[in-house]
Amino acid sequence: MSTTQQPVASPQTPGMEPGVTGQTRGGKKIGDVILDVQNISLSFGGVKALQDISFNVKEHEIRAIIGPNGAGKSSMLNCINGVYSPQQGSISFRGQTFKHMNSHQVAVMGVARTFQNLALFKGMSVLDNIMSGRNLKIKSNLLLQALRIGPAQKEEFMHREAVEKIIDFLEIQAHRKTPVGQLPYGLQKRVDLGRALAMEPQVLLLDEPMAGMNVEEKQDMCRFVLDVNDEFGTTVVLIEHDMGVVMDISDRVVVLDYGKKIGDGTPDEVRNSPDVIKAYLGTGH
Repeated sequence: MSTTQQPVASPQTPGMEPGVTGQTRGGKKIGDVILDVQNISLSFGGVKALQDISFNVKEHEIRAIIGPNGAGKSSMLNCINGVYSPQQGSISFRGQTFKHMNSHQVAVMGVARTFQNLALFKGMSVLDNIMSGRNLKIKSNLLLQALRIGPAQKEEFMHREAVEKIIDFLEIQAHRKTPVGQLPYGLQKRVDLGRALAMEPQVLLLDEPMAGMNVEEKQDMCRFVLDVNDEFGTTVVLIEHDMGVVMDISDRVVVLDYGKKIGDGTPDEVRNSPDVIKAYLGTGH
C-alpha cells in the first residue's frame, strides 16, 4: 500500500472552522476531520462508478451518504475500506494518506464495516459470530488457542467478556447460543452490527443497516446507532435509503447521483437543495 508524506487538506465545512475541536451541533461535540476523501474516481471498464468525489468525516459525527440506486454509495464505502482500488484520488485516515487502501490495514487502523447483504456464519451461534469480530484483537498463537491453556485461556475469557457486553448492549441475550440462521432478519442485522462493534472501531461504516426492516426494527436500529455514536464516541458513516432516518440521526449528509456528488451539508441544507430534490427526494418533497 503506497503512502504520501503529507495528508490532503480537507475543505472547510460550513458552520465549522477547520482544526477546531469541541464544537457542537445539537449539543454533541464534533471533533476534527478523521477521514478525508479527495477526488476519488472509480471505473469498471467504461462504467464510471465514481467521478471526482471529495468529502470528509469529522470525529464523533454521523455522516450519511445518500443517493438513488446505482449512485455509487456502496462503491464509495468499498473504496474506503479497501475492497476497491480507485483509479484516481486519495483517502486520509487521521492524517495518513493512502492512494489505495488495504482491507486488513484499514481494519487494524480501526475502521469496521457492515454489509448490505448479510455475511454472517449462519450455522454458528450469535456469540461465536460476534466473537469472530475479535480476531484482530487476539494475540495468542493458534496452538495455544486450540489447547486453551495459559495466557490463551485468560485472553479468551477477556474477549468473551467483551462480546457478552455487546450482546447485552444489543439486547439479544436470549439468543446468544442460537444459530444465526434461525434468527429473524432484524435480529441478524443486530448480530452483524455486533460483530463490527467487537472490533472496537474508531469509524463504523454501515451499508443500509435498516434495509428490509419493519418500522419497529428500524426504530430499534436507529437507537443502537445513536447509542454507539453517543456512548462509545464511535464515528459513523451511514448509507441508508430511508430519508426519515437519514434526516433524523445524521449530522451531515453527502449526496451522490450517477457517481457524482450533487450535495453536501446539514440535513436541512440537503433537504432544501434543488439538485437533491430533483435527483433523489422528488419534486413534491
